[in-house]
Amino acid sequence: MDVVLDNVRGLLNSTVDASTKIPAGYAPSWFERTWLSLFDGRNELLTFTLVAFLMHELVYFGRYLPFWACDHIPALRKYKIQDSRPVTPEMQMRCFRSLMFSHFVIEGPLMLGFLPIAQLAGIRTTEVPLPGWQEMCTQIAVFFVLEDFWHYWIHRLFHWGPLYRRVHKVHHEFSAPFGMTAEYAHPLETVIFGQGTIGGPILYCQLVGSVHAVTMFTWIALRLFQAIDAHSGYDFPWSLHNFLPFWAGADHHDYHHAAFVNNFASSFRWWDSIFGTDAKYHAHKARLAEQRACKKAN
Repeated sequence: MDVVLDNVRGLLNSTVDASTKIPAGYAPSWFERTWLSLFDGRNELLTFTLVAFLMHELVYFGRYLPFWACDHIPALRKYKIQDSRPVTPEMQMRCFRSLMFSHFVIEGPLMLGFLPIAQLAGIRTTEVPLPGWQEMCTQIAVFFVLEDFWHYWIHRLFHWGPLYRRVHKVHHEFSAPFGMTAEYAHPLETVIFGQGTIGGPILYCQLVGSVHAVTMFTWIALRLFQAIDAHSGYDFPWSLHNFLPFWAGADHHDYHHAAFVNNFASSFRWWDSIFGTDAKYHAHKARLAEQRACKKAN
């Protein structure tokens, strides 16, 4: 703890000199110069937190906008999974107000406290060269697998009676979810599930090698894309699970909200398949297929 506090004090009392971050003889790319310019002459801790927070808000609400638009395009309504349960402005506003509290009061302070610990774990922030795409893709793939494993077991735990009633029930207030409900949750749930997102990169640093903040931000952006898509309530012909059968997506997670059982994983289907927590989901899909076949025959 003393080491963390010393790092916090050092971060608070210093500014970044970008010229010292460039190795001798190295010519940084345009993106690398732009990245360093965000921090140059500024406090690294506060700048990192601000960049992280703004990125989160832009990606979160920006990713929701296409699904919001779908709600107002009649031709796309046929792809709505629970079409009989429309999203109302009142529901959206209630969700938005809760998210503003969560983002500013819960997640913002967590972002502020992340950097001192992350740097000690081995996460790089202002160093160049930035990682190549092969390194980033490999690390992000590992992060997805680690987060999914964490999410599966913690999610099952949150469906245990006392924890469900006191904590997880908040998230299930929307039994027909829409994209913005991805982070609509009790504060304790927000903190615990969030450890799966930041814990993967930290664990990777400890066991494999360093991770750059650019990779971290890319990972978080993709995780937000996944979470909002899973809660979108839309299953399109171009949805990812139609091309990658092990991907969960909205088709998988929407059933969890509608039935309050099964399908506990976040990104992939394999844990639910291995541990048998998708049996009711598959029975439901079989019934729907049978109903469609009967209608087509008539």
